[in-house]
Amino acid sequence: MTTATTRHSERRISPVFVGILAVTAVTGWATWTGFAEQPGVAVFLFVTAAWIVSLCLHEYAHARTALHSGDISVGAKGYLTLNPLKYTHALLSIVLPVIFVIMGGIGLPGGAVFIERGRIRGRWRHSLISAAGPLTNVLFAVVCTAPFWLGALEGVPDDFRFALAFLALLQVTAALLNFLPVPGLDGYGVIEPWLSYGIRRQVEPFAPFGLLFVFALLWLPAVNGVFFDVIDTILKSLGISDFETYCGQELYRFWQGSNEYCQAAP
Repeated sequence: MTTATTRHSERRISPVFVGILAVTAVTGWATWTGFAEQPGVAVFLFVTAAWIVSLCLHEYAHARTALHSGDISVGAKGYLTLNPLKYTHALLSIVLPVIFVIMGGIGLPGGAVFIERGRIRGRWRHSLISAAGPLTNVLFAVVCTAPFWLGALEGVPDDFRFALAFLALLQVTAALLNFLPVPGLDGYGVIEPWLSYGIRRQVEPFAPFGLLFVFALLWLPAVNGVFFDVIDTILKSLGISDFETYCGQELYRFWQGSNEYCQAAP
């Protein structure tokens, strides 16, 4: 077997990812057309599948940037196939973020792909590898919000509009949380190469608990309120109202029953 063939197979898109894309497309179509007997189920599957797609692209962006920065090991690890089952921690990368979406409507940062940092030279490259993931969430958020700030939603079914608004909320929260300069999150990974060796050594033991620390803070009503005020401000500036994100989340949680407030959409 030639090296070229091996490299090609390492970069071939996984059937698992193609399957997730198919679910996103079919359930998005069902939400748009009203084909589903239970629109909430279609919205749940559409948003969940699209959210997993964004998580896969987030990790792919890390891996692809690392590849071009000198870490050729990412291909052999399966990171370039977009297969979520190849990630270092499938539970943390996929399952836990989906659970948090169901429970709290928060785009929890996932993780992770293991980058062999010793293969990479230059602080800017290390920073770019860390930034690539959340920048993907920013791009995804731009795509989700574009129909709103472009005024292209005339005639779009309410269920699809609400689902898209909720998906945008998840992407904005994921980008904002990921960019926090907290050990264990991508934001810290961006600034870490520029810190002194002593500071990095002192902070290193706290990296596994950074996400838990952020999550604990979000449980505090005052912090939670400020955080979602920032999110709402961002979304409103992009043309998405509180009503749309609220109804999107209500539709997503179809097991709670229909919401008459959202059925009377303005």
